[in-house]
Amino acid sequence: MNVHGTVAEGFEPVRDAFAGNFAALGDRGAAVAVYRDGRKVVDLWGGARDVDATDGAAGPPGTEPWRRGTAQVVRSATKGVAAAVPLLLHQRGELDLDAPVGEYWPEFKAHGKERVLVRHVLNHRAGLPVLDRPLSPEDALDPLRGPRALAAQAPVWEPGTDHGYHALTYGWMLDELVRRVTGGRGAGEWIADEIARPLDLDLWVGLPAAEEAAGRAGRVGRLPEAEPTGGGPRLRPKRAVTEAYGDPASLTRRAFAAITPFPDQNDPAYRAAALPATNGVATADGLARFYAALIGDVDGVTRRVRLFDPATMERARAEESAGPDRVLVVGTRFGLGYMLHGSASPFLSPGSFGHPGRGGALGFADPEAGVAFGYVTNGFRKTVTADPRAQALVRAVRESLRRTGSDVDRV
Repeated sequence: MNVHGTVAEGFEPVRDAFAGNFAALGDRGAAVAVYRDGRKVVDLWGGARDVDATDGAAGPPGTEPWRRGTAQVVRSATKGVAAAVPLLLHQRGELDLDAPVGEYWPEFKAHGKERVLVRHVLNHRAGLPVLDRPLSPEDALDPLRGPRALAAQAPVWEPGTDHGYHALTYGWMLDELVRRVTGGRGAGEWIADEIARPLDLDLWVGLPAAEEAAGRAGRVGRLPEAEPTGGGPRLRPKRAVTEAYGDPASLTRRAFAAITPFPDQNDPAYRAAALPATNGVATADGLARFYAALIGDVDGVTRRVRLFDPATMERARAEESAGPDRVLVVGTRFGLGYMLHGSASPFLSPGSFGHPGRGGALGFADPEAGVAFGYVTNGFRKTVTADPRAQALVRAVRESLRRTGSDVDRV
């Protein structure tokens, strides 16, 4: 398997770890990008663009190699991109994070949700991770039906008193809130206009028809669970986690079953819809470049662009929720829309903030190190927050920082 792309001097460990993911951890097609102080220092890709393809083989569709610019569905890594929208609206004075959601969305107040604040949507404390009546795939792709279902849903705990991962409902709440504040422009449109276009990002929440026709997105799918080679550890979930996923009545199962059955992620109709919790399509560079712009200036289309001012950056990564997660069962930490570094989702350092995607993808930023990271793959594993392939790359970034003279003890 050939690894393509470049690494800056000192970042060779990332290239080695990336190649190791194919050799030892079963990656089929993937890419990783790293920015440091706004400059790209890692840009690597390899394997096949479709999970069911043979690497590099010539032949019918489904056998093409991964190329520069190949994009993939990144699942919940979408959440970190979408979180920037309400935070930037707040930064511009258009949205109050401490206001009740019902102040902007009156229909939402029903069934005991009067005390759900905007910040509760972002810190997973709204008490709305499930739907009593799950949506069909067709209903889920309709931008009106998800929000209507949530407006009619009662919380499963007192809003603000506890936290639990809103795996799918996060996207409908955020999208409708953005529509109400902006006068009808959804989160996907806002991201395209205000974030992706100025920064020239290959990143979409709602893949445009032209990009679909150009074949930008490869096929994703589940990889077989294989033992790592080369002496790597085999990770086993805790019994409580296994039981939660196995119990149809648990909040865990119900949260991930808010859409039943889950849509085909390779269906163009799914990629074209805007589901800010789950269906972002991105290149590794698009994801890393987005996070680079959250913490510093990055060269955009016409100018240097920084998205978050210092106060918004600190607001995004200040701990809002921590401890046992009522949905994921393990301990999690959240800021406003972003997972924070912790045992369930290790990033580079305690100051890092970002979001993994279930099955593999990861994007995050570390302001102290000046690092932004993006990893995308077409092969999904069972992991929810800490995929071994992404973690191998993060460890390699840490080693590269040592090689290049960074004080890694502070990160």
